[in-house]
Parts: sequence; structure tokens; C-alpha cells
Amino acid sequence: MSTPPTVPGTTVGCRMRKWDGTPHWRWDGVYLGRDAHGAWVGYREGTLFSRPGRRFRTDFSGAMVFGDGGWVADLYRDHPRGTRLYIDLASVPEWRAVPGGDGPAYEVSAIDLDLDVLAEVPGSARARRRGETYIDDEDEFAEHSARYGYPASVVAQVRADADALLAAVRAGTPPYDGATARRWFAALDSLDGAAEGVSGR
Repeated sequence: MSTPPTVPGTTVGCRMRKWDGTPHWRWDGVYLGRDAHGAWVGYREGTLFSRPGRRFRTDFSGAMVFGDGGWVADLYRDHPRGTRLYIDLASVPEWRAVPGGDGPAYEVSAIDLDLDVLAEVPGSARARRRGETYIDDEDEFAEHSARYGYPASVVAQVRADADALLAAVRAGTPPYDGATARRWFAALDSLDGAAEGVSGR
């Protein structure tokens, strides 16, 4: 059964993939809790993100919500390049417990469906170049729709979801209102040992 953990502080391995099963971004975080928007996972500055051919450690922290409808929103704190949030259009997330071993106690996975919704800090270089809110990777979505043969229903749903999420971000609808993210960052800050990225179960 696809059920998130129930105990805040539980380690979670986040595993994205593409439509054909190719591994995409992977990172580890800690479970923060759940609200009406979905299940929240936080990560600290210095968290390793990796995918085939690329890896980096963050110089910011994030509070991510895995929405039940099929998207993953990453809300940033003190992003040095002025990005406020990044929403990945994706399949409905799948959760599973990982018994035994030294890695995360849970994993959450989803298919990355290319389109992203971004919001930039007003006045930042990115905002001046791209706008304060926008949909990104339209070319990748078109390319992958053809290459992988996305069903027409998937294309239509992803497109509609992207438009709806962009409107919600522009309107400041929760969880994109600032206050929601602050509450979950407070939960992240309260977790003993989270700042060190502990792998304890």
C-alpha cells in the first residue's frame, strides 16, 4: 500500500524517474508531516542531489510537498539565485517502507513529466529575464511526449495541471502563500539531528 510514514523525522529517499524508467533526480530528506496539500519532506543545506551525469549539493534548504494529485512542489528558503519555488509536474507519488539496511526508512517515487512551474523573487536576475512566475521546459515536454508516446490523456492532464498550478502560485493560494512553507520549515528546524542529514532509521 502506498502510504507515507507517520513519524516526523523518518528518513525518506526521494527517487524520481522518467517515463521509460530511466533514473532521474535522487536525494534524501526527512518526513515532516502531512496536511491538506500532501505529504511534506524537508532537506537541509548541503543535501546531495544526483542524476545520471550530474550531481550537486544544495546551498539552500527546502520543504517539499508530494501532492496526491501528481506534482511535487519544492519551496525554498534563502535560495541564492532568487528562486522561491519549483513545482515538478509528475505522476501520483508512490510510497513504500524499506525494511532493514542502512539507508532511508521510506522511499517515495514518481515519474517526472517534464513541465515545471517556477516562481522567482521579484527583482532578481531570473525574474527580470523570465518573469516572476512561469512554466518551464515546454520543449522537453513536447520532445518526450513524442519520444515516449505519452497518452493523449496524460498530455492533457499535465498541461491542465501546469496551468492550474501557475494560477495558484500567482494568486498566492496555499501552500504557495509563504506562511505554509514557514510552518514546515519550523518543523524541519525542530528535528534533532536533521541539520546533519543523519541516516538513522
